[in-house]
Amino acid sequence: MNFTIRHEIKGRLRIHLPMKRLSFREADTLAYYLNGFADVTEATVYERTADAVIRYTCGRQRIIAILRGFSFDAVEVPEDVFETSPREQSAKYFEKTVTKTVLHYAMRMFLPAKIDRLWVAIKSIRFLMRGLRTVTQKKLKVELLDAIAIGAAVRTKDHRTASSVMFLLDVGDMLEEWTHKRSVDDLARRMSLNVDKVWLLGEDGEVLADSADVACGDRVVVRMGNLIPFDGEVCGGEAMVNQASMTGEPEAVLKNAGTFVFAGTLVEEGELVIRVSKTSGCGRFDAIVKMIEESEKLKSTVEGRAARLADRLVPYTLLASGATWLFTRNSSKAVAVLMMDYSCALKMTMPIAVLSAIREAADYHITVKGGRFMETIAEADTIVFDKTGTLTEAKPTVVKVVSFCEDDEDELLRQAACLEEHFPHTVARAVVDAASAKGLSHDELHTNVEYIVAHGIASEINHERAVIGSAHFVFEDEGVEIPEEKREAFVELPDEYSHLYFAKDGKLAACILIEDPLREDAREVIEKLRGQGFTNIVMMTGDSERTASKIAQQAGIDEYYAEVLPEDKADYVEKARAKGRRVIMVGDGINDSPALSAADVGIAISDGAEIARQIADITVGSSDLCSLVILRELSTLLMQRIRGNYRSIAGFNTALIALGVAGLLPPSVSAMLHNGSTVALGLKSMTNLLPE
Repeated sequence: MNFTIRHEIKGRLRIHLPMKRLSFREADTLAYYLNGFADVTEATVYERTADAVIRYTCGRQRIIAILRGFSFDAVEVPEDVFETSPREQSAKYFEKTVTKTVLHYAMRMFLPAKIDRLWVAIKSIRFLMRGLRTVTQKKLKVELLDAIAIGAAVRTKDHRTASSVMFLLDVGDMLEEWTHKRSVDDLARRMSLNVDKVWLLGEDGEVLADSADVACGDRVVVRMGNLIPFDGEVCGGEAMVNQASMTGEPEAVLKNAGTFVFAGTLVEEGELVIRVSKTSGCGRFDAIVKMIEESEKLKSTVEGRAARLADRLVPYTLLASGATWLFTRNSSKAVAVLMMDYSCALKMTMPIAVLSAIREAADYHITVKGGRFMETIAEADTIVFDKTGTLTEAKPTVVKVVSFCEDDEDELLRQAACLEEHFPHTVARAVVDAASAKGLSHDELHTNVEYIVAHGIASEINHERAVIGSAHFVFEDEGVEIPEEKREAFVELPDEYSHLYFAKDGKLAACILIEDPLREDAREVIEKLRGQGFTNIVMMTGDSERTASKIAQQAGIDEYYAEVLPEDKADYVEKARAKGRRVIMVGDGINDSPALSAADVGIAISDGAEIARQIADITVGSSDLCSLVILRELSTLLMQRIRGNYRSIAGFNTALIALGVAGLLPPSVSAMLHNGSTVALGLKSMTNLLPE
């Protein structure tokens, strides 16, 4: 690709392509290409100017080579990248705002006065009808005040004031709609499917395949805790499927042979064989957008409070305007009061502030599924952490396999990986990766596998019952015995590692030692959270007491609980809430789901199990825990901004009302100042809360 370097500093390059502008599709293609390189930390493409700004960590020659290797025709971009791109939508709203502004002032400057007055009168009908509708609904809302103010201005032949008010109301509506769409679509993009691999069922059994290679008519197997990747008909198995991401229904639905399932829904329990009918995602993005927009979760308590307060203030504003006219007999002063109600600013700025904060959180790889969750984060005093994959590294590793039978370590690891590869858990991935690293490939050795939440996996290998999981599951629930001659070796297993037990035919076959070190930033994050006002920081894990004690000490956590079951975590959360605490739960696994659901706010790690991410109210990136500190700070700053908006609206509008009643401000100036301040406050509410 040919390009010109416009500006360059270390780690940042601005280039210009040899064309006047890029199409939306071309801009998305270039952005997709550049952001696909690990060396590129951020690439922003501007379609209007055919420019691109690239931030990178590699050498200059490397980034030049990347740019020269680009061609619009050579890059294959998934269609859903174009489908969910916000670029065209942002351009549309920008053009609408500019066009409306230019037309408003052009008509004021060049239209003859009579035609301008006629146009204002015709345009006012829309606002008058909107106000009348609130009366027919037996409600007094902000729209009624707008209608009366505009009608009064037209009646008193103050057409310029009426025109300005209508223009500013239209701009305000567009700004709110634009912010809303941006925030909802950002959230929908992060909730859309991201399934790379699926289990494809063929004549020779199950094969792990790329989802892009699946065609209509193929059969895929989906097990407990996994997303259904495609629309299709169930042709085998039975499962409870959570369809909340598509329909908003909270309860799981039974699916069996002959029923239809949707892409993006979640298998909570059981196993399904699905014959694929659609592979494109079938407009799931639009379905998610609709679900989010209809969900009350999107609205925070402060948004609802602002809307209710705004509507409650309408009668008082009407009374104040009527009283002003009675005492002064001056219609201009009465109209001035109508022009400066508190309601418009309250209703506009609060949703914009919340939605903008959600959008800003997304810039830090934090997906917030509703405004009320940020409000709760700001008020929370208790945070509960799962251990594995949350406080510890998301990628635990196998240190050693200790054999307790005749099979050698590699054979036991191969068999364990054969079972574990079907399930989305960090420990399961560690076993599978260890087998892959040794080149231990395998055919499907077992029959159907069964996942027992927070315990382990059960199946059959060569007609022998095989189980793998925790000590509680293997020795207590399954009654597995330790070979007599191996008891001493069992006692001598090192304490510094987590233990995963593998048994066949009722006897212990192997212990897989898992190293799961504490995240490098865990202790620092815990200290920062404590400094941000969390008075109760708790760790809960199904791991042994010795491992839990070690990790808690390293992380600087005083309160911890070991060898707990999923219901124990949820029970702790519920008891803490009953004591009046505001509780956040942070986890990544299937076993964390009950506690995530029970907490005031459930936060899932993005690399965790699908069921955890679906149930959680917020999802954070897996690369570090600093997202939690950022989330708390964002939420706190949001609440400060909202309180500041309240003070600004009350103070400024009260001053305008006083000046209007005193006759120092005519209605036209009052309207301009009121609506201008509302738009300015809305624009300020759209700015980032955190510094760059």
